Amino acid sequence: MNVNYMYSLLAVVVLFLLSYLGVKAVGLEILFGILFPYLALITFIGGVIYRVMDWAKSYVPFCIPTTCGQQQSLPWITPNKIDNPFTPGATVVRMFLEVVFFRSLFRNTRNAIREGKLTHEWEIWLWLAALAFHYSFLTVIIRHIRLFTEPVPFVVQLIETVDSFFRFEVLTDVVQFGLPAVFMSGLVLLAAVTFLFVRRILAPHVRYISLAADYFPLILIFGIAFSGIFMRYVSKVNIKAAKELTMGLVTLHPTIPEGIAPIFYVHLFFVSVLLAYFPFSKLMHMAGIFLSPTRNLPANTRAKRHINPWNYPVEVHTYEEYEDEFREKMIEAGLPVEKE
Repeated sequence: MNVNYMYSLLAVVVLFLLSYLGVKAVGLEILFGILFPYLALITFIGGVIYRVMDWAKSYVPFCIPTTCGQQQSLPWITPNKIDNPFTPGATVVRMFLEVVFFRSLFRNTRNAIREGKLTHEWEIWLWLAALAFHYSFLTVIIRHIRLFTEPVPFVVQLIETVDSFFRFEVLTDVVQFGLPAVFMSGLVLLAAVTFLFVRRILAPHVRYISLAADYFPLILIFGIAFSGIFMRYVSKVNIKAAKELTMGLVTLHPTIPEGIAPIFYVHLFFVSVLLAYFPFSKLMHMAGIFLSPTRNLPANTRAKRHINPWNYPVEVHTYEEYEDEFREKMIEAGLPVEKE
């Protein structure tokens, strides 16, 4: 039985206890409110730049785009211009559909045995959960720009309005009046990450290949979403003090205001850990997809030869040279030669 998720769950629980007790019992607000966020941001930026530059310097000796359609060849054969792109423009369209709509995941199927027969089942729920997860996470990030800007951009206010329902509140940087608005993105993020986590545990073929590194970001993101929802609807947080702290971080004039509950530092610490962990995990597929030769190259190998630009001169021993060197011995041994 794969119990790697227990190690990840234990790690997140330890992170929670460190941050909560560190602030509640020891008074380490400066550590969890200033030092860790700065270190995490530096690690995130430096790690992403390092990984991207390392990928950019990698050798691409072959043209290996993954395709699932007819390649352009003879004039009377209809090609699949999107799934088997022949031009750079078609490749850009394919990349756009992949990044924005997860097109390859939408087409994903899984094999299963039903009544003694092999069947191919469409994994529509995985595609929907992945789409909901990424877009809700993006919406949550955009909404949080409110805490780092003054005045708040109109786009952020518009997204908040569209994202919320049951909005009977007057929201300021000081206090909220009325019933807090329910943001759909937070609830969808929590539901989607829960689905992805449960799927890894319950699906045997996925559980078998899952490592602790696959469970950790899911549980950590669950902790981020849950703590954020808890702060908004259960344990109220001083918005003015929270924004004063975040604005201090952005303006490089960090300060620790009075009256911020420990759960806020837990939430901030979880986000810091995710930022620092991001460049060294599978989450880097966010940037890696743009540098993957299976996606960013046109499938034009029948019309154009792909030459590795990093090729270096190699001394070779051709067959003609080999035969010139051993012709007499080859004739004596009865081996055929091209030149007598």
